[in-house]
Amino acid sequence: MSKIVTKDELFAMVGHELGVSDWVVINQDMINKFADVTNDHQFIHVDRNKAIEAGFGDTIAHGMLTLSMIIGLSNSFRPSIQGATMVINYGFDKIRFTNQVKVNSNIRARAILVEARERGGNILVKAKVKIEIEGEVKPAVIAQWLTMHVIS
Repeated sequence: MSKIVTKDELFAMVGHELGVSDWVVINQDMINKFADVTNDHQFIHVDRNKAIEAGFGDTIAHGMLTLSMIIGLSNSFRPSIQGATMVINYGFDKIRFTNQVKVNSNIRARAILVEARERGGNILVKAKVKIEIEGEVKPAVIAQWLTMHVIS
């Protein structure tokens, strides 16, 4: 459950870790469904034998699937701003896919608040988010994620 903070409390959190999510497994069913939705059926994602032959060791999750997991993973620690009626995904400033997520790997999100500022009566938040892979030193994704907190 996310913590409710005032905008001043949020501004004071800049430079600090927002939190770390629980581990979530990326299984083949998730990968296959993402492949169907995006029409990205490249063999490295959906054909285990070919992925192994190509040297990947097993199928790997789409980078965009891993990136999209940020939203759900961050729900447990993303602060809710007092007076905000909704949070809108505002985009990303920088995204890097730095490691492959093999099927049945556990991933989690870790975020640091980089910036929070008022914009048009709302609050624009920038967080540096890493998607970590259990047992790996190198994260799967490093991204600067922007969210707009709509104040009523």
